[in-house]
Amino acid sequence: MAKAYVLVVDDDEGIRETLKLILEENGYKVDTAKSGKEAIEKSKENYYDLALLDIKLPDFEGTKLLIKMRDTTPKMVKIMVTGHASLQNAVEALNYGADAYIMKPVNPEELLKVIEKKLREKKEAEKITEEKIVKWIETRASKVGREEKNYEGKK
Repeated sequence: MAKAYVLVVDDDEGIRETLKLILEENGYKVDTAKSGKEAIEKSKENYYDLALLDIKLPDFEGTKLLIKMRDTTPKMVKIMVTGHASLQNAVEALNYGADAYIMKPVNPEELLKVIEKKLREKKEAEKITEEKIVKWIETRASKVGREEKNYEGKK
């Protein structure tokens, strides 16, 4: 079973294929997209745990893609990967929902560490959410049970 499902979005085929190879060699299942439009379509059709997004895409800025993907897949971890580093890009990316920001050329070890850390954080957040849901259901079931007993007692 794959560690996680990852979508790599970059208009440079060499970078897409290199990232795909690195990730697959480390147990991830990987899909790729060469444009923002293709990434959005794929994220509507498939579930991805994480996306690596280039900040400069042929059809629109990676930060705009962040906004669009936040609406279609809000729980997906989004990591910006860029060769066009600037403080403005970094701040925008983080403000628009990026979970991390990585510079090109990508150091494979650093990339894998960031991916693993962010997926761990996602899993912890999901666990907390699941625990809250279970508690809510238990509390609600208990309340409904009490209400039924009170109702039966009044008959």
